[in-house]
Amino acid sequence: MNGEPIRVLVVEDDPVAAAAHALYVGRVPGFAVSGTVHSGAGARRHLDHHPVDLLLLDLFLPDGHGLQLVRTLRAAGHAADIIAVTSARDLAMVREGVSLGVVQYVLKPFTFATLRDRLLRYAEFRATSGEASGQDEVDRALAALRAPRPAALPKGLTAATLRAVTDALRAAADGLTATQAAADVGISRITARRYLEHLVESGRAARAPQYGHVGRPELRYRWSAP
Repeated sequence: MNGEPIRVLVVEDDPVAAAAHALYVGRVPGFAVSGTVHSGAGARRHLDHHPVDLLLLDLFLPDGHGLQLVRTLRAAGHAADIIAVTSARDLAMVREGVSLGVVQYVLKPFTFATLRDRLLRYAEFRATSGEASGQDEVDRALAALRAPRPAALPKGLTAATLRAVTDALRAAADGLTATQAAADVGISRITARRYLEHLVESGRAARAPQYGHVGRPELRYRWSAP
């Protein structure tokens, strides 16, 4: 990617997540981290003193909602684009964000690959310039922001059960074995292990053998995505 890097301000109240998101941004060619702040007030102060092209914005901040921050920034003349980062799945909030100029939504937790895809699509959209020759060219420019269809799950896995296993694993501070996950979700141990292995393969969980029991050690899975 040629030219000046796209300058990104990470706005995230959780310091661990903020550091992870900044690390992710820094790994994407053509992007540079302008700063990391943990509140709406911090974002406003940073924008008053530093040029920023894009905000990676958590919507739940300690001093107000992220979309209210966007309204304040627009009223103050700040034109930086917004990629919203949130665990909320309220589609009314998504529609409100679109009306305020939010260009992308990324649902927590997400992997580096997910954020990289959104950033590269944003960069492609940002690079469009000049006058469109027709409707097709306008459509192609807008299509750059759209995420691809999600990859199909391996045969035999369903989205509903994957969500249930994911929720159980995320809620377990000490992780889960396949036996424990099966009991929590109400599926067989073999089925639970397939879902847990899928989470490991997709980079959202890690596994390690659990020792201290008679017989063969059992694998324990822990959520590892930000």
